[in-house]
Amino acid sequence: MSQPYPGPPGHYPAPHPMMPPLRTYKPLRRITVVFLVLMVLTTIVTLIQAALMWRSYDDVKRFVYGLLSEDEVDRAAASIAGSGPLLNLVGLLFLSTGVLFLVWLWQARENTEVFTPSAGVTYQGGQRLGSGMHRLDQGWVIGSWICPLVQFWFPLQVVEDVVRASAPTKKPGARIRTLLYGWWASWTTFWVIIVGGSGVALISFFVWILRVVDRAEAATENSDYLDLYDLQDFMVRLALTVNIGFTVAAVLLAVAGAAIVVLMFRTNAWQEERMSSQHAEPPAGPPQYVPRPAFPSYTQPSPWQR
Repeated sequence: MSQPYPGPPGHYPAPHPMMPPLRTYKPLRRITVVFLVLMVLTTIVTLIQAALMWRSYDDVKRFVYGLLSEDEVDRAAASIAGSGPLLNLVGLLFLSTGVLFLVWLWQARENTEVFTPSAGVTYQGGQRLGSGMHRLDQGWVIGSWICPLVQFWFPLQVVEDVVRASAPTKKPGARIRTLLYGWWASWTTFWVIIVGGSGVALISFFVWILRVVDRAEAATENSDYLDLYDLQDFMVRLALTVNIGFTVAAVLLAVAGAAIVVLMFRTNAWQEERMSSQHAEPPAGPPQYVPRPAFPSYTQPSPWQR
């Protein structure tokens, strides 16, 4: 039985290159609609929490100055305990909205590699060469949000590359860029206020307690009157600052949510338009490799035997 001729001496057929996994286009409209609903609920609950904080501001001042009766103190304590479920709802909505956005972003990134192979990863002989229009690997779609330091600009690059790879032209219009950078500016400022402001408020509260203790000890040793008026003013100003900061953060969250929802719907529309314009299912992944032609068998004369 004849076998394929291996070729001239010293020649070995090249191994078949590794093929990257195939990808298929997935519509993102349903995910975006669910994200819109969750984003609206998150914003509404956050604004309600801000309104409740302003509503209780007068009671906070009266409590700091020691003007609340025992019944009022009991009602205030019950009100604080009753706000726990609302805060839990805010946290749950934030988590659900964030996870759903990452799902959308991951799939939107993969879609760009379906209808625009140059936007995805290019391969040659099974070796990774580059990521085309995407500056970061796909793992950064999730890692960019939790990795310290780079989380201030890597997520913006990931979303910007997905938008640019989805747009019908190489550079999105000025309106889209305004939405993109407006979303990121408001989103990062929101978290700076929430995280940084909470840390400053907590530290200030402990400093206030230490100052009260020190002044009480000094007054006891000297048999002086304990004057806490300036410390009470400090706590009232701190409570006012917290209310203002949380209100500004809630407004920034509403702005960021509106901007990213519009951006997501616009990106979805671009991807659907590009897919429908091809009138057929595009090739998934990088171009397929053409196998080498088989060498002549032993039953056929070799070129070197002629």
